[in-house]
Amino acid sequence: MSESAQQGPPPAARGAGRDRDEQGRARNARPRDGLGRPLPYGAAGVTRQAEGVIRSPQETLAEAQRLLDAGRPFHAHEVFEDRWKSAPEPERELWRGLAQYAVGLTHAARGNTAGATALLARSAAALAAFAPDPPYGIDAAGLARWAADRAGAPGEVSPPAPPRLRG
Repeated sequence: MSESAQQGPPPAARGAGRDRDEQGRARNARPRDGLGRPLPYGAAGVTRQAEGVIRSPQETLAEAQRLLDAGRPFHAHEVFEDRWKSAPEPERELWRGLAQYAVGLTHAARGNTAGATALLARSAAALAAFAPDPPYGIDAAGLARWAADRAGAPGEVSPPAPPRLRG
């Protein structure tokens, strides 16, 4: 076992109960697997998305699609979450719906049918609102329809493959 695995959380987290950044905000420093599940301190995990990265809508969609294509929906959710937090108010529900979509895919990949169903249903409702005039080439109608179909058929949350973010 590595020395860091024996020691537990990094010094910044000891006594505080949670990992914190320099500003005192909660940040989980534990390594994670490809589906975002926390691993023990000292374990080898996958490279995580940096938090708080400001990307353009096009950069957000490209990076999230790359992560979805690589089977890393949890990490795509983090990219969408950064955009959701930094987007102008009229777009926040769009990015939140896309983040929920990615979390729904994460739950499905982890075998959590109840979580997948709930998040995909929320995502479908949020994305459907943007279907009449979808920004940035996002296939809001297709994503909403797919998410609603999967949420309505809990035993079939994973198949078929989800549609691409842009039509």
